[in-house]
Amino acid sequence: MACGFRRSIACQLSRVLDLPPENLIKSISAVPISRKEEVADFQLSVDSLLENNNDHSRPDIQIQAMRLAEKLKCDTVVSEISTGQGTVNFKINRELLTKTVLQQVIEDGSKYGLKSELFSGLPQKKIVVEFSSPNVAKKFHVGHLRSTIIGNFIANLKEALGHQVTRINYLGDWGMQFGLLGTGFQLFGYEEKLQSNPLQHLFEVYVQVNKEAADNKNVAKSAHEFFQRLELGDAQALALWRKFRDLSIDEYIRIYKRLGVHFDEYSGESFYREKSQEVLKLLDSKGLLQKTIKGTAVVDLSGNGDPSSVCTVMRSDGTSLYATRDIAAAIDRMEKYNFDEMIYVTDKGQKKHFQQVFQMLHIMGYDWAERCLHVPFGVVQGMKTRRGDVTFLEDVLNEIRLRMLQNMASIKTTKELENPQETAERVGLAALIIQDFRGLLLSDYQFSWDRVFQSRGDTGVFLQYTHARLHRFDEVLYRSSQDLQPRHIVSYLLTLSHLAAVAHKTLHIRNSPPEVAGARLHLFRAVRSVLANGMKLLGITPVCRM
Repeated sequence: MACGFRRSIACQLSRVLDLPPENLIKSISAVPISRKEEVADFQLSVDSLLENNNDHSRPDIQIQAMRLAEKLKCDTVVSEISTGQGTVNFKINRELLTKTVLQQVIEDGSKYGLKSELFSGLPQKKIVVEFSSPNVAKKFHVGHLRSTIIGNFIANLKEALGHQVTRINYLGDWGMQFGLLGTGFQLFGYEEKLQSNPLQHLFEVYVQVNKEAADNKNVAKSAHEFFQRLELGDAQALALWRKFRDLSIDEYIRIYKRLGVHFDEYSGESFYREKSQEVLKLLDSKGLLQKTIKGTAVVDLSGNGDPSSVCTVMRSDGTSLYATRDIAAAIDRMEKYNFDEMIYVTDKGQKKHFQQVFQMLHIMGYDWAERCLHVPFGVVQGMKTRRGDVTFLEDVLNEIRLRMLQNMASIKTTKELENPQETAERVGLAALIIQDFRGLLLSDYQFSWDRVFQSRGDTGVFLQYTHARLHRFDEVLYRSSQDLQPRHIVSYLLTLSHLAAVAHKTLHIRNSPPEVAGARLHLFRAVRSVLANGMKLLGITPVCRM
């Protein structure tokens, strides 16, 4: 495997540089595969060897690279040594490379790339990933799609690397919106509609009561009072709230199944309504809680009255806020899971919120606050169905399936399928995920149905097509594990798919001598195995026929 070649190069370098091979392995990187020219397989950046050298008069990097290359020799592993811009390049013996990589892919199966030296000595951690987190009593909004697929990717990757991962769905199941919804249902709700189409009806009620509350102070007052009743544990109010929550969760589970996503724990803000009061008492006991003229309670994170660093933690009536409940949840999870890392996956609009939550945990004396990480992402723009603007994720999933079925029906090479609906949905979801993961997660992007369903170019449909028709993977996994960006894996898989497509046209199996046909079949099986491994990490279920 690649790490074996990397170690062989590191051993030769260690003898010349008088450094342990372990210190050199991560400085030796795989050269990206090029379809246009034959390049070296590995390269050493001479600059990385000198980065700890503070002597600014150090020799020219290019001269250093050439001097180092002159001291190295080709052997049974390395067939050619050359220099580039500040690099020493190594080409691996082609026969050995091919045989070793293919053998390793087949032997390691789903673990290929994960047994690399790049991950040796990696401490096994307890990791909590909080993602998706839709609001109860509203349909699963398309804005939650990115959180769901990105969080699923991060959890898959961490799990594949051997960490103990807990996937948490922290539902928005508490807050003033339930005051509005409770009041709204009493005014506009119908029990029969709630039972026949719960989320649709609750959404309609929520929209209607918001309009009423904007024009009618009495409706706004009733909503406020209903939420107070919830906070005080009123049995009737809680029974209605619980009905809304249970109906919503049943619907979410059904949608997650379509996405191929699962959770270890369904938590929610409601779990922490009492513990958030303990947070307020702790903040008060440490002298951090300040009362405002309006009667609200705030924490000044700047220490000097900077208004932009003030975080409100309690309403004037004593009820808790989102930030207070998030702090209570973090403390509870540390007690429950004793995590080494907790990752929150939400849109970039919540960046300041999490900065404040982590800062408050720190000033409350919780040193483990530095183990908390927010992975922000950009906004999806222009996502519409044929019926107009998208309101719910389910509309998107149905649209994907419908468009993909029509797409497959128009392609002459489409095979007879046992379950065309399931295949269409899997291929369509791959298309959606690849379009989302191709760039930096923080970037906003313009959604395009046409681009989603292209079968050529760098698309999810092309990825699935290559897998259905049909090295150096460890470094790509390592890069994604470092910055939690899926684009490295996506780029690798697409390049591999393009190369496999070229090979499929030129390396014919039928009518070839048995030993040649066997070798070529071995190659395509290896490609399919690596594609499948990468796709599963991204949250894509590979299809075998399309």
